[in-house]
Amino acid sequence: MKRIQSDLVTLKDGQRDMRQDIVSLRNHMHVMQGDINNLHGSMAQVLTRLDRIENRLELRELAEAQARFEPHP
Repeated sequence: MKRIQSDLVTLKDGQRDMRQDIVSLRNHMHVMQGDINNLHGSMAQVLTRLDRIENRLELRELAEAQARFEPHP
């Protein structure tokens, strides 16, 4: 009987440790998800800025191309 009680205590301790490990993993996953969301936001800002830079570059290239055909004094 003592052996069974000892085994049950060991199993309960192991279960408690596993539960704590799972909670720790869950918390770590939440932190990682927040980091990933922040990276997505930063990437979106970079892509928006890159689009604006590309648009300005295209406008400048068009203006330079058009300037070649305009009469110079």
